[in-house]
Amino acid sequence: MGTKAMLEVLERAADDITFYNQLHEKGSAALEGLDLTTEEKAALISGDQRFIESRIGRKIDKRIEEKVLTPLLSRERW
Repeated sequence: MGTKAMLEVLERAADDITFYNQLHEKGSAALEGLDLTTEEKAALISGDQRFIESRIGRKIDKRIEEKVLTPLLSRERW
């Protein structure tokens, strides 16, 4: 459903520390207004790479994996 929106969120989080922190701190509130299902929002907030890749149909690039997904999984900040 929100494949394009998911990719946009990941790219933005990788490039914009303020947005990444909002995603980390505010969770789904940071994703309001985007065309995302509840499951997609949960995957983005938690860094669920397996779910995200199943939705977008390809492997996430290393930059996004290292700057967004891994820190979300471990609840770190960069």
